[in-house]
Amino acid sequence: MDSALIAAVRRFNRTVTQRVGALDDEYMAQGRPLGQARLLWEIGPAGAEVAALRVRLGLDSGHLSRLLRALENDGLVTVGPAGGDGRVRTATLTDAGRIQWADLDTRSDDLAASILEPLTEQRRARLVAAMAEVERLLIGSMVVIEACPPGDPRARACLRAYAREIASRFDDGFDPALSNPVPDEALVPPAGVLLLATLNSEPIGCGAVKLHPDGPAELKRVWVADAVRGLGVGRRLLGELERYAAEHGATAVRLDTNRNLTEAITMYRAAGYREVEAYNTEHYAHHWFEKQLRR
Repeated sequence: MDSALIAAVRRFNRTVTQRVGALDDEYMAQGRPLGQARLLWEIGPAGAEVAALRVRLGLDSGHLSRLLRALENDGLVTVGPAGGDGRVRTATLTDAGRIQWADLDTRSDDLAASILEPLTEQRRARLVAAMAEVERLLIGSMVVIEACPPGDPRARACLRAYAREIASRFDDGFDPALSNPVPDEALVPPAGVLLLATLNSEPIGCGAVKLHPDGPAELKRVWVADAVRGLGVGRRLLGELERYAAEHGATAVRLDTNRNLTEAITMYRAAGYREVEAYNTEHYAHHWFEKQLRR
């Protein structure tokens, strides 16, 4: 990694933490540190499940428990079973907690205004646009891609979403019985692999590769949720699938796709795939692509 890039990120982090007051012992003069204030905000007037808070904030169970205990001790939060189900714990704001949440909301608006106020209208627009771009890029950097058994519920959810999307986009819908089957055993090492992309532990994309000892590897079921498109997740999945294929001996990788999946076709061409003659009898395919791989 380029050391200049590392230094730039660290410099940006220092500037942001100083400007938003993250270093203050009492965040926004509320008498509590940033971690507690952020947790109070995330619980909100509607309350939240403890497990969901842990995933949303990326905290381990011990740290989250300590933060919740501090808020409970201050009389701002109560934690108990949800609807009588002891397996699910919910954090709820007390009356005092709702008052402090509203105060935090007001102070947050004031802080945002104080950042924008010294700037001209043009510079405000530039700053907000830059923040939106940084936010999208940071979210993209939080996506985790790892191998996942095709029978995992998260993988199943992605594959169902994939099927629903292509059914809505193909000219005549999508009937799995007409498509070439991809059995689970073909996506389990050493035959192949299914990769799952997650954001805050939630599945947001998938892709698979089938290995063929006597020919190119084959990509299947590459899909990314609408909510994260444009963040480079599809390209990352493609790269990881290519890397897996190359590491397991494949010298080329190929795929088939439907003419209505224009975004996917654009991505494949940009990634170095070239169109080839049909290599299978897939009912829904109009284009076939291949790419040579480097070890």
